[in-house]
Amino acid sequence: MRQVQLSSCQDFWRKGKNQGADKGSIMELREDDVVMCTVKSIEGTTVFLKIDGNGEGSIFMSEVAAGRIRNIREYVYPNKKIVCKVLKIASGHIQLSLRRVTAKERESVQERYKKERTFINMLKTVFPNYEELILKIKEKYDVVEFFDAIRGEPELLNNFMGKQDAQNISKLLLEKKEKEKKVKKMIILKSFSDSGIKDIKEILNIKKASIKYLGSSVFSVSTKAIDFKEAEHLLDESIMQIEKRAKERKALFEVKEK
Repeated sequence: MRQVQLSSCQDFWRKGKNQGADKGSIMELREDDVVMCTVKSIEGTTVFLKIDGNGEGSIFMSEVAAGRIRNIREYVYPNKKIVCKVLKIASGHIQLSLRRVTAKERESVQERYKKERTFINMLKTVFPNYEELILKIKEKYDVVEFFDAIRGEPELLNNFMGKQDAQNISKLLLEKKEKEKKVKKMIILKSFSDSGIKDIKEILNIKKASIKYLGSSVFSVSTKAIDFKEAEHLLDESIMQIEKRAKERKALFEVKEK
């Protein structure tokens, strides 16, 4: 199996066989890795993508979605971010799949990517050469895990920067936490099957949202984000996912009006 090397400050979010591998600036992309990609173009029956890590790849139409595709733009379009699985690496060319990515894999990579962008944007405001700092951090830590750690232990920043810079980053972390916007909707969800409780749990297993049972088959679904529109987008996405799962399990679903 051929391997392709990636050298970028953004490759730390990659998930797959390389998780826990060398945290330096060079990492290898392997088959079955799950990666964040950006759609470059659609030509005939092939989708061309940029892998966020300085690699490029493509998806054949049959790997975009199962079954017949009537409108390709329902799945991909230029500049859209999508999570793909590496199918094959041959002669330096990377073949990817969109349809083989599980919901759990997609949510995991999207969450890591979101944290990565948040951390990078913070560093940009303080350090002109933030890429060098990221590479320095990666010598000892997975960067996304480091970001999670400093939210609870900001003193870890002192190992990589001066006291004043560490204070500035800590201030940004605090402001982010304080500025998070929360949006919420109420839904009604009922299952009439013998495995009703299990079905409800699986339907409501949404990582991007906080879900609470209010009684009488009513649940609150809430999401948080720094930007209000982003919080609403996450909420709408979560509600759509719940509705889709409910239909698959023939459960009653309804958005409760205020």
